[in-house]
Parts: sequence; structure tokens; C-alpha cells
Amino acid sequence: MKKCILLIISITGLFACKQGIKSTAKNVDLETSTSVKNVQNDQDIYTKYKYADFKGGNIIIENSYPQGEGYTDPNGKEYFKTIFWSRITNETDKPFELKIDFPINLYELPSSIGKHFRILLPFDTMTSDKVDLANYGLTDLKSFLDSNIHKPTSIKKTVNPKESSGFYVVILFDKGFGGPFRTGLSIKGQTLSYRVSRLDSTPTHKVIDEKEINCGSINLKNLVRLK
Repeated sequence: MKKCILLIISITGLFACKQGIKSTAKNVDLETSTSVKNVQNDQDIYTKYKYADFKGGNIIIENSYPQGEGYTDPNGKEYFKTIFWSRITNETDKPFELKIDFPINLYELPSSIGKHFRILLPFDTMTSDKVDLANYGLTDLKSFLDSNIHKPTSIKKTVNPKESSGFYVVILFDKGFGGPFRTGLSIKGQTLSYRVSRLDSTPTHKVIDEKEINCGSINLKNLVRLK
């Protein structure tokens, strides 16, 4: 009984999502949503970045809060699993291509040497109608993780003008990590960067540790970050 209580407390502290959120490889070609307007309320979004090209057209990246629970791999190893999503919206007049790749290697946070996490990209497409669903609407997630936990995963996608594309990111943390965690995709030059941050448990949730991973590219030049 004591072990069950401790497990519940650990998972709650690790994933500490925003108030009201439900907590409950291969190359991947993302489907594209033709609806740029009427996306989810901003309260569902942890970070939102806007970039302008030389003509004044915008690229918008939105990153979600996490949902999480435990996961045990086929060999019996236990992890804490977090599910995030990111959406990229093209408000320019030209299509662009993005590539995202997380190789098989393990990642560490600077203050947690010896404890690792893995990043995987599920095959499902994230759309705005899935925001309030458990696991953000991901289906057959355990089967995907069982089959791909030791494989690299990647995405290649062309996003057309006035369209948006959403995808999932699942992170498996070794047991013993303390959370909560937040993540975010951003653009630096033509490089895509994915940041994994560990926050403290105070109400302000200050960042106390983070890892920034160069994870891909976008074939647009001279983008200027607006916010």
C-alpha cells in the first residue's frame, strides 16, 4: 500500500501539468490540416513562437503542455512517459520543408548524469480536435513504443501556404528523474532545435535544468523571430 502511494506521488510530481489538462523508426510523413484558424485555445499551449520571412510572412510554432503516465518496455524496464505535441503553421505564400530527426542515442540533463531519456516520434497526426483527449488522442501507443523504443525516428514534411501540421513527441525518462518537464520546438537560422526543460515544484515552475537538442532543419533562410 505504501509503495502504491509513493508511486502516485512520484508520477504526480513528475508530470505536474497545467491546471485542467487531462493526465491520464521509421520516417513519418505528417498529414496536413488545411485549417489555420480556429485552433485550440492558447491556454492549451505552453510556448508559441512567431518568425517572419523577408516578405513579412509568418511561421508559427506552438508547443503543448505534457500528459504522462508510467510505461514498462518488453524487457520489464520501467519509465516515466510524457506526451507532447507541436504545431507548425505556414502563413507565408510559399511551401517549406522541415526535417526532424531523433537518433537512437540517449540524452542526459546536465544535473542528472547517469539518468537518461529517449525521444520518439509516433506515426499519428496531431489535430486540434484531440487536445482534450487522453494521450492527446494517440492510439496504439504501447504497441508503437514496444516496437520502436530502440530505433531512430524522423519526420519529413512539406507544409503548404495557409496550412498547419501537427505532430507528437513522446519522451521516456528513466525512473528517478524529478519533474515536472516542459519541451519546445524552435528555429535558429535553418536549424530546428528541441528543448527539454526540468522545472522546480514551486508555483512559478522555474527552469532548473535543460537540454537543447539540434534535431533537424527547415529550408527557409533569414527568418527573424518576432516573439
